[in-house]
Amino acid sequence: MENLEQQELTKIWQSILNEIELQLPKASFVTWLKNSELVDKKDGVAYIALPNSFTKAWVENKYNKIILGNIRLLDDSTKNIKYLVKSAKSSDFPKDADKNNGSKTETSEKQLAFPEFKIDPETNLNPKYTFATYVVGGSNELAYAAAQGVVGDIGKKYNPLFIYGGVGLGKTHLMQSVGNEIKNAYKNQVRVKYVSSEKFTSDVIAAIRAKRAEDVKKKYRDVDVLIIDDIQFIAGKEKTEEEFFNTFNALYEVNKQIVISSDRPPKAIPVLEERLRSRFEGGMVVDISPPDYETRTAIIKTKLQQKNKELPDSVIDVIAAKVRKNIREIEGIVNVVLFYKEQKRADLTPQAVEEIIRKNTQHTPENITPNHIVRATANFFQIPIDDLMGKCRRKEFVRPRQVAIYLLRDMLDLSYPHIGDIVGKKDHTTAIHAYEKINKELNKNSDLNQKIILIKDIINKSSE
Repeated sequence: MENLEQQELTKIWQSILNEIELQLPKASFVTWLKNSELVDKKDGVAYIALPNSFTKAWVENKYNKIILGNIRLLDDSTKNIKYLVKSAKSSDFPKDADKNNGSKTETSEKQLAFPEFKIDPETNLNPKYTFATYVVGGSNELAYAAAQGVVGDIGKKYNPLFIYGGVGLGKTHLMQSVGNEIKNAYKNQVRVKYVSSEKFTSDVIAAIRAKRAEDVKKKYRDVDVLIIDDIQFIAGKEKTEEEFFNTFNALYEVNKQIVISSDRPPKAIPVLEERLRSRFEGGMVVDISPPDYETRTAIIKTKLQQKNKELPDSVIDVIAAKVRKNIREIEGIVNVVLFYKEQKRADLTPQAVEEIIRKNTQHTPENITPNHIVRATANFFQIPIDDLMGKCRRKEFVRPRQVAIYLLRDMLDLSYPHIGDIVGKKDHTTAIHAYEKINKELNKNSDLNQKIILIKDIINKSSE
């Protein structure tokens, strides 16, 4: 596949798409992949072009694994995929690909207006992330208030600010909003740098190889505000942890602001050096939980307003009630529903929306068993499996038992009598009561929602 002409790339990509189409729901394939193109393949990287920035983000997040797997069936030298917007001149795009594809990679002024292409190379900040576009609710109001406090008193009030929460809950949006607000409020007089932990790690590795350790020090210590995303990924990388610890100390000692995000609190990051954990916990630690029903509704209405689109309240209600995992998934479903509405040119019924959601949200892996769910739930709540499945009515056992029943029904769609048998020969009415109790609370209790998501992640990983 190396150095192929576009005609041959198109032929190969069509063959790959034919395979992918058999593996995805038709609506998902048509919406996200039908208009994709394989525009180049070199140095172990396949370059796939998509119609717009949202589709790029969605495909990269949701379908990367299945796409890479199908490409590797034809060419096992492919190690990675780079996703591009068809009309964008991306720095990730191979230089000779622009020449080979002619008008397909020409960039118009209108298309360059996408915020994605205005990322500040000096700060790495995306201007689309602002406080004005951040929807605040009960699940994130403390984190939002802390972020605003940082802007008002840089390096002093909340330093470091450590924000944690699950995937797709808005951590990156909030962190970059801090950077953009500081950048604009102080007219670029305050030096801001946003970076992912992967990028920080790769810079450390490159400096070690080139024997230029001073390059990393200059890059990350010569700033007034350092914002680093997904810090959990440096855990266990000794050289990276050491460099970050030294960078942290150098900035902190002169009152420079540090903002950090993670998918879990400091104490729950495995193999993280104790001295780093102590530094993180010494500042302000705040969490972002999954949004409650009201916040999800507000997010949907905000997204529709930004797109200058409308949906009936009954449709918004179904999306808010059924899509609870994270904000990215909510955005994706809103876009699919809008696409369906425009293509079908018909009124959407709540039943049709429920079917769209069912087809376009992540399904439980086929190899997950009831044992995975019971064991993961017991481990999460730190109770013996025998107590989880026993008859004891003590609160510390009843709640985990109800959660296990909910997950058995939600993830495996087991019958209530079967669930009753699994959790200690309980009557099916007990299983029904437990499922309905947890299901009802999920719309109101963000802490419970977060626990359910974390347990599902544990279950999914245990089945891999």
